[in-house]
Amino acid sequence: MTDPSLHRPLQYNDEQHLVTIIDQTRLPYTLIINELSQLDDFCKAISSMQVRGAPLIGITAAYGLALALRQNPTSLHHAYKALLSTRPTAINLKWALDKVANAVANVAPHEAFELALQEAHRLRQEDIARCSLIGDYGLGIISDIHKSKHDTIHILTHCNAGWLAAIEWGTALAPIYKAHNAGIPVHVWVDETRPRNQGASLTAWELEQAGVDHTIICDNTGGHLMQQGLVDLCLVGSDRTAANGDVCNKIGTYLKALAAEDNNIPFFVALPSSTVDWSVNEGVSEIPIEQRDSAEVLSIRGMTDNAEITDIAINRVSKAANYAFDVTPARLVTGLITECGVFDANPQGLNQLRGKMSD
Repeated sequence: MTDPSLHRPLQYNDEQHLVTIIDQTRLPYTLIINELSQLDDFCKAISSMQVRGAPLIGITAAYGLALALRQNPTSLHHAYKALLSTRPTAINLKWALDKVANAVANVAPHEAFELALQEAHRLRQEDIARCSLIGDYGLGIISDIHKSKHDTIHILTHCNAGWLAAIEWGTALAPIYKAHNAGIPVHVWVDETRPRNQGASLTAWELEQAGVDHTIICDNTGGHLMQQGLVDLCLVGSDRTAANGDVCNKIGTYLKALAAEDNNIPFFVALPSSTVDWSVNEGVSEIPIEQRDSAEVLSIRGMTDNAEITDIAINRVSKAANYAFDVTPARLVTGLITECGVFDANPQGLNQLRGKMSD
């Protein structure tokens, strides 16, 4: 059985007024806990991907803004801009910063920290509840497939959208954990997710701890598996979703969606409603795509026989492009799994979601 409360990548220490995080750049080789107390600590943790995943980025930034106000009650504007600049694609970052900033917009400086901290705590608890509900609605989809198949459900996922990317449960992995706990046999095809290998390093680590059957595959293997009838469901997360249903996720997601469409395999995206950017009408042309350091492409991290973690160059002479995300058009998405239910990936479906959010 999987107890998500045992796995939380971010905790707040009330006595010391600091945040502790799992340094995800060190997984799966070693479990390192870092302490964040200064604004620069939070900015570095987000930009260097010690924390990553849209929901977790947002919650981390919320605490970063609160603690910045504790140290300097007049630093709201500066701290907001510094945190916002750390990652350009995941909309949860701005969403969470706006929530905290609005909570303290009209209060005296000496009250700002406590109110900001309360808002960060609220967002954290809200994220846990949302991810659990995403898991419940996604479980319904897996259950329906199992009722007709009466055998192991093979699920392909891309990147990491588990509890390491949120606070508990995660998004795309939440239905898998719920299905595993319910006794439904599931097997997960885990894309390695180059260049940072979040699938091989993080998703596989999570699934191993939970006792969920899984197999790591090269990023370009998914299409072959679909052709051979070895995938029943594709389930991925989202860093930003447009109002028309276009979905921005880790680079390579679009190719999986194309293969799923060609092989008539359902392709679902799991996301909290906070990941929808209602100001973006069309994802392909409007969502900014982060370009990261080419060194991530030209090297690979691993552990030597002497248990030393090191980066090995795979090319020293060529230049490299490192686009971190791509956009999957709404026409390729079977449905959006949210905390409010499952909706069609089109303007009508998004409007239905928006109506549920305001209920």
